[in-house]
Parts: sequence; C-alpha cells; structure tokens
Amino acid sequence: MRDDGTLDDPYAPSRPTADTEDGTSTERTTTASRLRAYARDLSGRRRAQLALATGLVCCLGLTAVVQVRNDDADAATRSGSLSGSELAQRAEQQRASRSLDRTAIPSLSAAPSASASPADPDTSAPARTVAPARPTDPAPVAGLDEDQMENAEAIVRTGRKMGVPRRGLVIAVATAMQESNLYNVASGVLPESQDYPHQGVGWDHDSVGLFQQRSSSGWGPVGRLMDPEFATRQFLSALEQVPGWQRMRLTDAAQAVQVSAYPEHYQQHEWRAARVVDAIVPAGR
Repeated sequence: MRDDGTLDDPYAPSRPTADTEDGTSTERTTTASRLRAYARDLSGRRRAQLALATGLVCCLGLTAVVQVRNDDADAATRSGSLSGSELAQRAEQQRASRSLDRTAIPSLSAAPSASASPADPDTSAPARTVAPARPTDPAPVAGLDEDQMENAEAIVRTGRKMGVPRRGLVIAVATAMQESNLYNVASGVLPESQDYPHQGVGWDHDSVGLFQQRSSSGWGPVGRLMDPEFATRQFLSALEQVPGWQRMRLTDAAQAVQVSAYPEHYQQHEWRAARVVDAIVPAGR
C-alpha cells in the first residue's frame, strides 16, 4: 500500500527505479514474471468457469431425468388405480378405433351421380331380393269364427286347384254349413275317426268330416275323409258329375250329391256362403 492509502496492483508494471542498464534488466525480468503469473491466474479462472458450467449442465440433466421418472411413476400409479373393467373398456375403445370393420355412415357426397358409369357386374354386390309378402288370411265374416273360416278357406283353395267355377265353391261352402256347421267333425260311432284332428264329435251314423261323408257308402277311408282337402275333392268331383248342376238351384245341386232327408235346408246358407267366398276370393279373380 502506498503512503496515500491506494492499493498497489500486483500485476501492473512497476516503474523503473534507476536509469541504469542493470535496472532495466531487472525490470524486464520482473515484468515477465508478473505476466506469467497473470496468465496462470487467468487460465485458472477459465478452468474454474468451465467446471462451474459443466456442473450446472449436469445438474440440469439430472433434474430432467428425475422429473421424467416421476412423471412415469405418476402415470403408472394412475394406471394401477384404474379398475380392470375400465382398463378393458379403454383397450376395447383403442382396438375399435383401429378396426377396419366399422361401417361408415354414407354421406351425400358419396352417393353416385346420374352421370356415373354403371358398376361392373362382375365386381358389384348383388342386389337384395325382397321376398313377396304372404297373403294374409281374411277375417271371419258372416258370423263365422276362426276355425270355421279356416275350413271355408280349405274348401275354396281346393276347389280353385281343381278349376271348379265360383258357383261350385259357393255350393260346397253352403253344403258344409248345413252338414257340419263348417267344423271338421268326427263320429262317436267310429272311434277311429277321433284319432285324427277334429273339432267336435257327431252321432249321425258313421258320417265324418266337413261334409259328413260315410265311409260305409263308398266315400273313402275314414282317415282320408277327416282331411278337409280330401273331403272337398270327393264332394266337388261328385258335383261335377251331376248334369246341369251349374244351372240348378243351390239346394237342388247339393241334394243331388248328399241325398239328404232335408233337401231344402241347403238353400238357407246361400247368401252366407257367397259372402264367405267373396271374402276369400274377391270378385274378378
């Protein structure tokens, strides 16, 4: 320290003390020493600064690694807290989002334009065929119930298969109305007739079925006569053998086949029979 209180700079070059040659040499040696000391000190400072920077970088890297590990641990903790059903649901949602089987909702822009070229018949999907709707059975009319209406339908259906005119269908339905009230009736005299589907039991000798036909009179086997279609065929085949039956009154045509003790009773059913046939087969068909 100087006398005036000012600190001396250890690295500042000193003023020469003498103007002699020896003084000049000594000054040069001292200056070189101080420069070397200054260079060593500066190099040390730089190394310290480099070490400090390196340490900061390492610290930041360790902090980032710790943060990532903490985030992974938190994610694992959250995943572990989910229930099995939630995990399965998320997995299913992810799988569905990748699936190619999902059906896209067609947009208006995807609709083919009128000017589009026709599809290749070898690659285009076949058009769906719509099965025709089955005709519904008509509701019962003329005071009939479901069973009676079904039996009337069986008579009309069979007659049409045979090609019998409409007049013959009306005669057949009216005859069955009188004979069995349009029920498929078995016979109490023939227990075997009750082994077949029936809708009641009658006691008029061995008469069975819709037309109360008798097996003993040659109409056919009991089991066959209990079949409405077979019984109808037997009646209409016999009716067609009656000369001029189409021009007869209904009751006369029916009596020519049935040979009943009450021949006029068939006539009372004509209007009902005609209405039933019209319900099953509308006029003009």
